[in-house]
Amino acid sequence: MGNELEEAVVVAEEEEERDDVVVGAVDYRGGCAVRSKSGSWRSAWFIIGVEVAERIAYYGIQGNMISYLTGPLHQSTAAAAENVNVWSGTASLLPLAGAFLADSRLGRYRTIVLASLVYILGLGLLTLSALLPSLSNSECQVDNELKSCSPRWQIILFFISLYLIAIGQGGHKPCVQAFGADQFDEQHPKEHKDRSTFFNWWYFTMCAGCLATISILNYIQDNLSWVLGFGIPCAVMIVALIVFLLGTMTYRFTIQQRDKRPFRRIGRVFVAAIRNRGTTHSTTAIKAERDGMLPHQSSEQFEFLNKALLELKDEDSIEEESCSPSEVEEAKAVLRLVPIWSTTLIYAVVFAQVPTFFTKQGVTLERTLLPGFDIPPASLQTLTTAAIVLFSPIYDRLFVPAARAITGKPSGITMLQRIGTGIFLSVITVVFAALVETKRLKTAQESGVVDEPNATVPMSIWWLIPQYMFFGISEVFTMVGLQEFFYDQVPNELRSMGLALYLSIFGVGSFISGFLISVIEKVTGKDGEDSWFANNLNKAHLNYFYWLLAALSVMGLALFTCFAKSYIYNNKGIRRQ
Repeated sequence: MGNELEEAVVVAEEEEERDDVVVGAVDYRGGCAVRSKSGSWRSAWFIIGVEVAERIAYYGIQGNMISYLTGPLHQSTAAAAENVNVWSGTASLLPLAGAFLADSRLGRYRTIVLASLVYILGLGLLTLSALLPSLSNSECQVDNELKSCSPRWQIILFFISLYLIAIGQGGHKPCVQAFGADQFDEQHPKEHKDRSTFFNWWYFTMCAGCLATISILNYIQDNLSWVLGFGIPCAVMIVALIVFLLGTMTYRFTIQQRDKRPFRRIGRVFVAAIRNRGTTHSTTAIKAERDGMLPHQSSEQFEFLNKALLELKDEDSIEEESCSPSEVEEAKAVLRLVPIWSTTLIYAVVFAQVPTFFTKQGVTLERTLLPGFDIPPASLQTLTTAAIVLFSPIYDRLFVPAARAITGKPSGITMLQRIGTGIFLSVITVVFAALVETKRLKTAQESGVVDEPNATVPMSIWWLIPQYMFFGISEVFTMVGLQEFFYDQVPNELRSMGLALYLSIFGVGSFISGFLISVIEKVTGKDGEDSWFANNLNKAHLNYFYWLLAALSVMGLALFTCFAKSYIYNNKGIRRQ
């Protein structure tokens, strides 16, 4: 009896020890990752802190860039908006390269460290470009217009530093969030639930940190010194790198397969399907489905990829190994993302207006809060952040439990339903922005300041609050939903790339916004007429542009809904949605 009891205790201890080991992950020494000593929230808070610091640095530059370009650099409103859109677009597309490097070569940890160093270099050079004395004394009169007279090399230094920041962000952004989510084991019930909560609190904490600092940075840039306003983000980024390195001993590192890299596996499926395009594949697909390797629903979607399951003989009659059903499923999972990615682009176009035309609207309005203190127009962007900070806990603590009680789903609503809700709210945002801009133009006309571009329109800046707040709430739905969706629905080894795909939506959206602005500027400004984006906003028609975006958003939402209804979730771990 005593021996049996001892054996039972030993078995229980072995089971507990096995449960404490995280499968598929190692610690910083390369040994087995122990659940009680690594990962989960103890690691996640280090990584969340790093992301807060990085976002403060990024938005500290991006949020007020249009004011810097139209101020010290004397660019036109349209040219400055285009430059901001191109830079933002580039910064959002470069994560594709950073994610590829991380997922195929360096790993997320090393990519984050390398990207942080490039980021700090870019911020340091940006501060140096503002420090050069001639940059702050560069106004001159050319053909009755103010032009930038800064030496060419100073302007070149400014843009080189900007794009170094974009490169650093390209490696940093997709890897940090993926690395943070990697700290939660999706096979463990509690940690899997915590991972879903992680995405909500990731965005909340990031926005709360930005809310507390961006307004201060904008005030410093507008009223004190651009050098100090650019130097603070540089210092913050240095602190972020130190914090990240301090957490190294608590991190879990995902084990990557070395035999077949994920990009090669997925590419091999498409190549095999193309090479087998003339062959019959029904027997193989039915067999795989019968054996439970290829789900019935999935086998009927993108059927042409099922041909990759067939064995193929090359010209020398040497039989090549066919792709496995799991590899075909990976390829289908990636292909299913394309319609969702495409139909959310219009949301990104609306997103691009917040730091550009929303800010320029605020410049023209009455901004006095106290005698001698004017609200920096770029600081209104903190209202979007404030909406996120206020609504995120409501969503996580009230909306999700209420929706869960109705739908029975762990997250209340599906990821695609969450994204679609945010797109709908963005439609309301641009409709309200169009109505407010129409009132602003009418007020300018009634007060006789139409021909005075620098005159203040007698209308309070607080009229802009609803459009910022509505868009902030939309971000809680769409931005967080997109992050979780693109992380969850890609193969495990491509999760950095999944988050890079999410970021690329906003990169392409910025380019589309820049393209629309360029075309509309040329079409509406021909024959010497004032365009929709005239430098004198009192003669411009931003309201027309907002109505155009509202119409495009409605069409985009309709297409998104159609694709979302037919989407087949790539279920992993223990969760089913």
